[in-house]
Amino acid sequence: MASTTPKVIFLMADYGHDPTETAVPYAAFKDAGFDVSFATEVGKAPECDKKMLEGWTQKLLGANQATLNLYKEMSSASSFTSPISWSTPNFTLSPYNLVFLPGGHEKGVRQVIDSPVIQSQLAAYFPQTLKTSKSAKAVAAICHGVLGLSEAKGPDGKSVLYDVTTTALPGTMEQGIFWATRAVLGDYYKTYGAGSESVEAAVRGRMREPETQYKSSLSGSPFVVADEKYNYLSGRFPPDAQLLAEKAIELVREIVK
Repeated sequence: MASTTPKVIFLMADYGHDPTETAVPYAAFKDAGFDVSFATEVGKAPECDKKMLEGWTQKLLGANQATLNLYKEMSSASSFTSPISWSTPNFTLSPYNLVFLPGGHEKGVRQVIDSPVIQSQLAAYFPQTLKTSKSAKAVAAICHGVLGLSEAKGPDGKSVLYDVTTTALPGTMEQGIFWATRAVLGDYYKTYGAGSESVEAAVRGRMREPETQYKSSLSGSPFVVADEKYNYLSGRFPPDAQLLAEKAIELVREIVK
C-alpha cells in the first residue's frame, strides 16, 4: 500500500521573513518528498527580507551563498509564487500534517504574528498535535515564528504554549545585534520598535512556568527543542534551520502512516 505524502504549509507575511529560516526548511521538505504549500494574507507571493538577501547587510549579517541559491529555487516554485490566501473564509489548516512558522525580525512579519485569523487557526490546530491524540499533525517554529505561535490563545485565554516546552530567539542575542547595528540600521533588529520587549520575554510571558519550560542556548551550534507532550519543535535563529527541518521530517514521518 502506498504511503501518504505528508503535507506541509508555511504561514507567511507578504514581506520580511528570514530567507535562511524559510528556504532551508523548504528545500529539506521538498527533498524529503513532502507536498509543500505557502499561505499569505491575500495570496500575494511573499518576499523574504531583502537586507538578508543583498548588499552589505547580506554579506555581513545575512544568508550565505548556498541559502541564496535555495531561495532562488524556492521563489520560482509555483507554490511560492501563487500561495493560498489565509484570509479567505474557507481557509483551514486541517489538511496539513505540519504547520511551519518561519521567523524574521523585519517589521513586515508583524502581519502574520498579529493576525487574528492566524492566531485563531493556530489555536484550533495546535491542540491536535497532542501526541496522545494520534492525529498526524505537528508544528515547527523558529525565531519570531515562535512568537507568532505564542500569541495564539485557546478559549481559556491562555497561549497554546502555556504548558509547552519551547525555545525562541534568545533575548541576549536579540539585544546584542540591535545595539551593535543601531547606529547604522536604527531599530531594524527590533520588530516592534526600540524599547519593545524581546521575543524571549514575550514568549516566556505566555508560559505557566517559564523557568522550566523555556529552553535556550547561546551556542552557535544548532539547537532544537522537542516538546514531550506535543508534536512540536522549535529553533532559535538561522543556524538552527537545517536541524529543525531534519527533525521535523523525522517527526512527520513517524506520525503520518
